[in-house]
Amino acid sequence: MTSPAATHEPQPQPHHARRWLVLGVIGIAQLMVVLDATIVNIALPSAQADLGFANDGRQWIVTSYALAFGSLLLLGGKIGDIFGRKWTFIGGLIGFAIASAIGGAAPSFSVLVAARALQGVFGALLAPSALSLLATTFTDPKERGKAFAVFGAVAGGGGAVGLLLGGALTTSLSWRWCLYVNLFFAAAAVLGGLLLLTNPPRGARPALDLPGTLLASAGLFGIVFGFSEAQTDSWSSPVTLGSLAVAVVLLVAFVQRQRVAAHPLLPLRVVLDRNRGGSYLAVGLTGIAIFGLFLFLTFYLQEVKGYSAVRTGVAFLPLPLCIVLSSTTSNIVLLPRFGPRLLIVAGQVGGFLGLLPYTQLTPGSSYLQHILPSLIVLGLSFGCIFPPAINTATNGIDFRDAGVASAMVNTMQQVGGAIGTALLSTFATQATVRALADAGASPSPAVLAAAATDGFTTAFAISAGIFLFAALVSLVVIQPHPKRDRRAAAPVTVTA
Repeated sequence: MTSPAATHEPQPQPHHARRWLVLGVIGIAQLMVVLDATIVNIALPSAQADLGFANDGRQWIVTSYALAFGSLLLLGGKIGDIFGRKWTFIGGLIGFAIASAIGGAAPSFSVLVAARALQGVFGALLAPSALSLLATTFTDPKERGKAFAVFGAVAGGGGAVGLLLGGALTTSLSWRWCLYVNLFFAAAAVLGGLLLLTNPPRGARPALDLPGTLLASAGLFGIVFGFSEAQTDSWSSPVTLGSLAVAVVLLVAFVQRQRVAAHPLLPLRVVLDRNRGGSYLAVGLTGIAIFGLFLFLTFYLQEVKGYSAVRTGVAFLPLPLCIVLSSTTSNIVLLPRFGPRLLIVAGQVGGFLGLLPYTQLTPGSSYLQHILPSLIVLGLSFGCIFPPAINTATNGIDFRDAGVASAMVNTMQQVGGAIGTALLSTFATQATVRALADAGASPSPAVLAAAATDGFTTAFAISAGIFLFAALVSLVVIQPHPKRDRRAAAPVTVTA
């Protein structure tokens, strides 16, 4: 599916002969970025005890990364389009590793927060370049399905692996190793990138749309900051409302700018394709809902069931295993046959059904009977959402737009995560507070556990509703396109 605007000659594929090795390098880099989202959360209590910062500081270790990463993704993708993806990929890896080393050696809270923000800056370079390299390296539909199945499995299941690895490192070594471990991933990926990647020859480089860049970065910053502030303060606080209002104004201005810019940061042709735009929405809405699983099931297992960090990671293992199984089947076998809409909608309905049993959890619920079956359903469902959605979002894109198209996938994930964390945390906290108020003064440990569980089950119920809404949106927006699927039987033309 080539853009109608494509008027350039086909771009030769310098990575074709070593494409599977390139996939391995990209997978290592993607795993590092995805792991970082959950592995640091596991390390937070130990880091707090070591560095002696207050409870409200824990949020900034997460938020500083999210603000930098989310607000700079479109710029990072465009830099790859302009200057070549090999060096943005390698530069992102090296910068991410340096920031991780600074964070691991941090002597104080302020240094740790600054290092996390620096990780976000280089992550915004790395993540879009990794996905755009994948999109432009694999253009044959059959091989593309296999490659995106692997990438989608890493994207969907890496967070659960991060819980296990973070617990093991924190318990056996130190919370600092949850950051130091990135150096090993980065070193392997940098070496592979230097040996395997090539920047194809390019014509004249387009100019960077500076006004559009400033509008997009400031608008995305406002969204992530506004939702983060809502989580720690309230939805009615002036800072929250002001940030979100300014963000909306800036993003509307950004869209208007893209309509008239000679070299737009995000060409509107990228998002106006129904299947591509619908895939972005699917990724974003699923990102909101999925936080109800990772965040609150982790809290439930540790705070209510008393699981250690390592045991929590082991408990989550069926999820990534099922994602890997489902990803390979959905993207390789089913996507060419049925198109993305059926798979994405089925996965989102599966997410709804998988979360329903969690709305009935109690402090006495057992893992084998009440938690494991839904983890299996959810893993199989996520494997039907992420690989087809990411594949469709980048399929047939002009070579010149591959970076920003890939950045939009990451942006939707990041914004979805910020919204999900704030929204679900708010409702969970309100439910817990109501339960404690009903219990009266000096509640017993059993009452505290029950109140916390009420909050978690409320979050699961809202997540389930978001999955159902996401399925409806995907059903309406994404086209079944059986004819387009048959067209895709021919190799995709990638243009420069």
